[in-house]
Amino acid sequence: MTHALIVEDDMDSAMSLKALIASEGLTVATACSLLDARKQLALQAPDIVLLDLRLPDGSGMDLFKDAELLSNSEVVLITGHASLETSILALRLGAVDYIVKPINLKHLQGVLSRVMKPAVLQAEVADLTEKLASSGHFGQLWGRAPSMKRVYEQISRVAGTGVTVFITGESGTGKEVVAQTIHELSRRRKMPFLAVNCGAISPNLIESEIFGHEKGSFTGAERQHQGFFERAAGGTLFLDEITEMPLDLQVKLLRVLETGRFMRVGATQSQETDVRIVAATNRSPMQAVASGRLREDLMYRLNVFPIELPPLRDRLSDVGLLAEHFLRMVSTQEGKIKTFTPDALEQLARYPWPGNVRELRNVVYRAYVMSLDSHIDAQWLPREVDEASHLPTPEPATTRDAEVAPAVPRADGDSIVISMGVTLAEAEQTIILATLRHYRHQKERTAAALGISLKTLYNRLKQYTADKGSDG
Repeated sequence: MTHALIVEDDMDSAMSLKALIASEGLTVATACSLLDARKQLALQAPDIVLLDLRLPDGSGMDLFKDAELLSNSEVVLITGHASLETSILALRLGAVDYIVKPINLKHLQGVLSRVMKPAVLQAEVADLTEKLASSGHFGQLWGRAPSMKRVYEQISRVAGTGVTVFITGESGTGKEVVAQTIHELSRRRKMPFLAVNCGAISPNLIESEIFGHEKGSFTGAERQHQGFFERAAGGTLFLDEITEMPLDLQVKLLRVLETGRFMRVGATQSQETDVRIVAATNRSPMQAVASGRLREDLMYRLNVFPIELPPLRDRLSDVGLLAEHFLRMVSTQEGKIKTFTPDALEQLARYPWPGNVRELRNVVYRAYVMSLDSHIDAQWLPREVDEASHLPTPEPATTRDAEVAPAVPRADGDSIVISMGVTLAEAEQTIILATLRHYRHQKERTAAALGISLKTLYNRLKQYTADKGSDG
């Protein structure tokens, strides 16, 4: 039977917590000081320790000084004084989660349901790390470059905890795969993993999709709807492109992260939630805050444990490994084995991959289809060429034109000239359209180069078409 130890100096709180834990089918012991806690730990090693930070004879953190004492126990902090600093320190010392007083019953039940010996998770991570050298992958992530090994190390460190993770990286670098790997190595693995692209949902619907709604709460709400927070209960919710979330909804998300409670649209009562948040963006979080796309308080609440993914151009040594992995996948799906020629692999490794791993996967699938025999050569693969040199260069405005009209930005070869007097909207439009032409109207590559989501690019192009129509 799972055994718990409560280290809490407030006897009323300790007894109440003991009754709650015992009702979940665990055996429970209590300790009111560090000295009592050490005695209980020596007497019977618990599966889980619920540890108060403030004790009569010191800080609860002091127990971590004896690593052997807690080597076979999960540690969950109980505190009425939670902060980002506390959670980060607890993570570094070995805690897997923390519960804020007054204790959220649903959160406590979730923590107890996920009790797992630390040695089990450590063995899984060690197995993945051992196989990395020979197989070239860590779970669903592929690559042996030093920058990727650092990512694997970060995943190994944070997966077994309950802290929020903030993943940054260009579009196509594999942020969702990192989030899935974290979930699969966590204590929540048996519960749902749900991914939400905040830039792909209409601003009018995103609150309903994330938090749910009550029947009749708005026109068309013909029945009650469960949002992602309810559907991901006990599991992990991946919020991709978080900077595309409307600011008013960011306020509500922050409230959920701070209180563990949310409300459906149209509801009058809040609900408890037990969901781990992993967020991601293809922007710099600080730049997103500066540009008004991300609330600063939400950024700090999400950025407890940051993971930055390198672009594929910074780990070209992994391109061959990734390409052959994707080729094996499509060969298995299509039922015919094909291989790359040495020249093809060499050409793949020279290309800069502005669309990152996603672009590489698409290139491999296309090359598989186009190749008529079992060998894929370089003719079906992209080459590193100066595509901009083939684009027409608009004639510059004459002096007379400049005197009677606002300065207009122009594309000049592989650069863009923006004159004084141009509005920000005009400059943005010129940059987007010039980049689109540069990548020969390949929207995925254009969005990746600009550091925006495909949804944002489509919205901008739709707006430009509408503006042109209205002008005509």
